[in-house]
Amino acid sequence: MSTPETAVRTTPTTRTAHHRRYLMCRPEHFTVSYTINPWMDPAGPTDTAKAVAQWQKLHDLYLELGHEVELIDPLPGYPDMVYTANGGFLIDGRAYVPEFRFVERQGEAPAFAEWFRANGFDTVLPKEVNEGEGDFLLVGDVILAGTGFRSTGDSHREVGDVFGREVVTLNLVDPRFYHLDTAIAVLDPVQGVDNGGPEHANIAYLPGAFDDASRAILEERFPDAILVSDEDGAVFGLNSASDGYNVVISPRAKGFEKQLRERGYNPIMVDLSELLLGGGGIKCCTLELRGAK
Repeated sequence: MSTPETAVRTTPTTRTAHHRRYLMCRPEHFTVSYTINPWMDPAGPTDTAKAVAQWQKLHDLYLELGHEVELIDPLPGYPDMVYTANGGFLIDGRAYVPEFRFVERQGEAPAFAEWFRANGFDTVLPKEVNEGEGDFLLVGDVILAGTGFRSTGDSHREVGDVFGREVVTLNLVDPRFYHLDTAIAVLDPVQGVDNGGPEHANIAYLPGAFDDASRAILEERFPDAILVSDEDGAVFGLNSASDGYNVVISPRAKGFEKQLRERGYNPIMVDLSELLLGGGGIKCCTLELRGAK
């Protein structure tokens, strides 16, 4: 990975922006022609050109922030391929490929596997149903793993075996937040003072998206987490991307924006309202490519 860049001090808390590498997919075929989550309504109008234009602003912002953006070619007939976060989970140069729950997306998996192999990743094909970084989030050395709507509990065991890391299972109970990355935002992608990050990586999350047992786990492990309101969660405020200083969020998540500023982060607003019609936001369109150290 590239050397971290120190952010400009703008608040009493100094945050550091770290160079990231992302995989994205231009939404050239975006539409809503089926329903696999509560946000999708095939009867409603969608504007592919608007979706592309909004996506382009996110893509260009990442480049302006100094990050690398790789692209995977969109496949006709797979309008949800723009949500690349579901296309895999990568740590230290190893890529764990998805096994999508719904048939409408299953054709995407071979394309992602092929891309990972072609770009030098040690590619692992799954046996269990999982939807990549939609349900797996790396926080420090620990993998937070969501279940309840898409990825199965068995995939949590499998992802732990693939990466040799501790996996913490979290149960999602609100169908609006069907993937973990709609209910939790990882604010610090780098952990450890020696690495240029905070001593403990922190998160933001929506308490109401989880069952009681999962909330208790989050409260214990992340006592300093930002607790986001349902109002901000419902506009996919938590479906955001952070480099440790700059946090790209929905412009409608006003409360979350204020909370981030109070903690010394720099929220940057990008409107992906058209892509939200398919049930995806900023993080859904952003797959982190973590290469070998």
